[in-house]
Amino acid sequence: MLDIKTQLFESRDVRLGPIDLEIHPAIESRWTHDAEFMRLMELKPVRPLSPAMVKKQYESIEKRMEDERNLFHFTVRARADDCLIGKAVVEWIDWTNGNGFLCLGIGEAAERRKGYGTQVLNMLLRFAFDELNLYRVTAVVPGYNEGALHFFRKAGFVEEIRRRKALYRDGEFWDLISLGLLNAEWRERIGSMFPRGAGGQG
Repeated sequence: MLDIKTQLFESRDVRLGPIDLEIHPAIESRWTHDAEFMRLMELKPVRPLSPAMVKKQYESIEKRMEDERNLFHFTVRARADDCLIGKAVVEWIDWTNGNGFLCLGIGEAAERRKGYGTQVLNMLLRFAFDELNLYRVTAVVPGYNEGALHFFRKAGFVEEIRRRKALYRDGEFWDLISLGLLNAEWRERIGSMFPRGAGGQG
């Protein structure tokens, strides 16, 4: 059982927050010029975006969150200075069957490989399973993103679907891999990490 006092949107080094339409577009615009990051984050064709174009996307996201209620978009901020360093999303939610999809990434190159992604995923899973009460979540990863495959498998995700040669990128066809995690599996892992009486904090 998770400690009710554990902060839902805050971990040791990072926190989840809302979009700032005035400050964040310029920051994320820089990320769209990072070809490596964009190829790892996006399955659709990518291109550099201006701050104005990113702001328009943000406005569309906020409208979808309000109107459709099957998308939850969070910014990832460093706790030290509250600067935007990434994003985390629960989307394509099927409320009838309790299914949702996850996507997250650290856009600031200097902040990668510091363990922030693991902290973000832990918060996102707690939100999806404890707050939204989803039964299962899925992450879709291109076959060339070996880091993400390892990342999700380490968190307990299991490969469920492999669409062979379903994505064309840089002159080559790649598999698209769907990895899933069930609510019960997540709770079992959390219970083994923080057994009752251990006083663990997420």
